[in-house]
Amino acid sequence: MIEAQAVQGDAPAGPFTLALPQADALPLVCDSPHSGTHYPLDFGAAVPLERLRGGEDTHIDTLWSAIPQVGGTLIGATFPRVYIDPNRTLDDLDPELLVSPWPTLLSPGEKTRLGYGLIWRRLDATTPIYDRLLTVAEVQRRIDAYYRPYHAALSEAVEAAHRRFGAVWHLNLHSMPNNAYARLKIDSPHPLADFVLGDRDGTTCEPGLVDVVETGLKAMGYTVARNDPYKGVQLIAQMGRPAERRNSLQIEIRRPLYMDEATKVPNADFAALQRDLATLSGQLAAYIRAQL
Repeated sequence: MIEAQAVQGDAPAGPFTLALPQADALPLVCDSPHSGTHYPLDFGAAVPLERLRGGEDTHIDTLWSAIPQVGGTLIGATFPRVYIDPNRTLDDLDPELLVSPWPTLLSPGEKTRLGYGLIWRRLDATTPIYDRLLTVAEVQRRIDAYYRPYHAALSEAVEAAHRRFGAVWHLNLHSMPNNAYARLKIDSPHPLADFVLGDRDGTTCEPGLVDVVETGLKAMGYTVARNDPYKGVQLIAQMGRPAERRNSLQIEIRRPLYMDEATKVPNADFAALQRDLATLSGQLAAYIRAQL
C-alpha cells in the first residue's frame, strides 16, 4: 500500500531522493520538487500539519517511478514546498514575510504576491501560514540545508547528461488542485485539463518532445492543455534553452485523477495512471534515443 502519511522531521536520507538509470542511460532528467512529505521540526507554522499538506504534490515521484527503468534520472524533494519551494528562484522572496530586510536585492513575482513564493506566506486567500515574521537567519538556513542541496543534485544530473550526450531533456513534474483556476483567480471558460504541459509558450522545450507527451496522453484518453493555466516558472525558463539542446518541460497532473485531495490517499485509478505514465516514459525514451 502506498503511504499517504506526512512525517514531522527530516527525511533520514536527506533533502532529496535520487534514482539513477536502471537501463542504458539517456539524457532524460526528471524532478519532482513538491512531493516531499517530511516537515522539518523548526517550521514553526501556525496551522495544523493536515492543512499544510494542501501544498504537496503527493505521490508524484511514485507515479513517475518508471523513469529510471527506461534510462532516465529521477530526483525528488523530501521536504515540503510550503517550507521552502525549490521551484522558485532565490530572489523570489516576499519581503513582507521578513522581520528585517533581506541582504540582497529581491524580485518577487506575481505568485509571490499571492503568497506562494520561495517561502509560502499563506495556504489560500484567507489562511496565513505564520503568526509571526521570519528572521533572515532562519530563511537562510532553509536555503542552505534544503534548497541548495536539491538544486546541486538537479544541476549535476542535468550538466552530466549534457556533457555526455550534447543534449538534455528535463521534465519538471507536478500535480495541480482541481480548483486551480479559482486558486489562480482565473475565470476560465472550460474545465481544468487532466494534464497541463508548460513550456512558457514554446520557449523552453523543442516541440517534438511536447508533441510526444501530448499525443501519448491523448491516445490514453486524457485531456491535455498547453500553458493553461500553468506555463512553468522561472526555473524551466532558466534551464530550457532549446537552441543549446537544453530542453525543459513542466507537466502538471490533475490530482483527482489519482488520489483523494483531502486525505492524500490514492484512489482506485492510481495504479492505472502509474501504468500509463510508465508507457509514456517508454515513449519519451524512444523519442530521445532517436534524437541522439
